[in-house]
Amino acid sequence: MSSKNSNKLNVPEARAAMDKFKMEAASEVGVDLKEGYNGHLTSREAGSVGGQMVKRMIESYEKNL
Repeated sequence: MSSKNSNKLNVPEARAAMDKFKMEAASEVGVDLKEGYNGHLTSREAGSVGGQMVKRMIESYEKNL
């Protein structure tokens, strides 16, 4: 099993913006997210960060309809 990250952004230049967005979402849900590897997170914590990101993306989309 490879530990290589297979997540690819369609626009590589967006990596910094996505990292910032992830840190903001983690802060909103009270998860201690650090730069780089975050192996200390539980599945619940990691899922709450992703869920918060999706929630904010949906809110943004609905606002722009």
